[in-house]
Amino acid sequence: MTTRILTTRMEEHPSDSNSMARYLDTGGYATLRHALASLSPEQVASEVKASNLRGRGGAGFPMGVKWGFLADSDPKYLVINADESEPGTFKDRQLLERDPHQLVEGIVLSSFALGIHRAFIYIRGEYPKAARRVQQAIEEAFEAGYLGADICGSGFSLDVSIHLGGGAYICGEETALLNSLEGRRGEPRLKPPFPAVAGLYSRPTIVNNVESLSNVPWIVANGGTAYSSIGPERSAGTRMFSLSGHVKKPGNYEIVMGMSWRDLIYGIGGGIRDGNELKTWIPGGASAPWLVPEHLDTPLTIDDVTALGTMLGSGAVVVMDQTTDVVAAAHSIVRFFAHESCGQCTPCREGTRWLQDILERILDGSGRPSDIDLLLDVSDNISPGLTWPPAMTTICPLGPSATAPIVSITKYFLDEVKAKIDGFEVAVG
Repeated sequence: MTTRILTTRMEEHPSDSNSMARYLDTGGYATLRHALASLSPEQVASEVKASNLRGRGGAGFPMGVKWGFLADSDPKYLVINADESEPGTFKDRQLLERDPHQLVEGIVLSSFALGIHRAFIYIRGEYPKAARRVQQAIEEAFEAGYLGADICGSGFSLDVSIHLGGGAYICGEETALLNSLEGRRGEPRLKPPFPAVAGLYSRPTIVNNVESLSNVPWIVANGGTAYSSIGPERSAGTRMFSLSGHVKKPGNYEIVMGMSWRDLIYGIGGGIRDGNELKTWIPGGASAPWLVPEHLDTPLTIDDVTALGTMLGSGAVVVMDQTTDVVAAAHSIVRFFAHESCGQCTPCREGTRWLQDILERILDGSGRPSDIDLLLDVSDNISPGLTWPPAMTTICPLGPSATAPIVSITKYFLDEVKAKIDGFEVAVG
C-alpha cells in the first residue's frame, strides 16, 4: 500500500516542505485550531489512545497507554527524543529537516492533551541543519500564535525550546536524555520511578520520539479509529524505515505495516546491488539481532519480528550481501557499543570491550578455538540466557545490544567464524 501520513508534504513539495507558508497552504495547524476551539484535552488523548499507535523510537510501547501513566501533578513536561543515534537510522532527521512544523503541531496537540505547558526538543549535536530548521519552525509558530501564551485565543499556553546533545549514543535512552537535559552526565537511571512519575527535574514527564509525535496531527484530524484501521491490528499505521547497505535503492520509506521483508528489500529497495545474493540483514538498528533469507516472507509487524527473536527497533534496516565478512561486521557494531558505553555498569563497561578484543583477535588470525565459547560466555554475563527481548545485568539495554551481533553470527554463520580460527575442521560444500 502507498498510504502516506508523514511524508506527503515532502514528497509533493520537496523544495519548501519545511516552510510555514507551505505548511499552512497544505492544511497545517488547522487541526490544532479545531482541537483548541472544539475538543477537550481528554478527547484529544482519547483519539491517540484509540489509534493504537505504538512508539516509533524503538520500544514499541503504545503511546496512548504511556500518556495514561503521567502523574497529575504540576509542573509536568513533554520531552521530544530527537537524539537518533542508533546506527543506520536517519528517518527522524528527514522529519526534522523537511517537515518541522508537523512535529511542532504534534507537540502542541500532545501538550494540550496532557495539560503540559513546557516542552523540550533534545536533538543530537550532529544534526545542526535539523536543529536550525526546527528552531526556525518554533520561531515562526511563536510569531503566528501557535506557540506561546494563549494559543489561538484558547487560554492554553506552551513554551518549547531546543537542547543540542553532545554526541553520546546513550542519550537516546530516555532517562540518560533527561540527565543530559538537567546538565548532568548522560547516564541511565534506575527504574522505577519511571519518567511519567519522576522525570525531568523529578517532575512527571512524557518522553516521545519525533516520528511518534509527528503522527498526532493526522490522528486528531482523522480520528484514532481511522489510524488503527491502517495495517495489522497490533502494528497499526504507517512507519518510516531507513533502508541502507547493499540494496539498489537505499533511503527512507514510509510504508504500511504488514508487508513482507521480501517486498521491502526486493520491491521497494530494488533488490541486492551488483547482482549479488542476500546474506543477512539487521531489521531494527545495530542493537537488533540479525535475520537471514529464510525470514524474507515474515510480515513487518512488531509481534511477528519479535517472535523471530529480534525487533523492528528504530526502523533501521541494514542489508548485507554475500560479500560481507560477518565477523568484521559484528566487530564494527561491537566496537561502536564498547565506545559508547557510559561505563556505569560493570558488565557493559568491561564486557563490551572483551567482546571487541576477542573479535579483533579472530580477525587478526590469532583466534583460538575456545574464543567462540568465550564470546558466548561473556555475552551471557551481559545478557543472561541470550534471549530477545534480553534479560539484563545492566541498567539499560546498551550492553545487551552489543551481544546481538555475537548471537547472530554464532547462530547463522558459525562455520564462517570457525574458518577464521586455526584448529577447526570446517565442512565444505
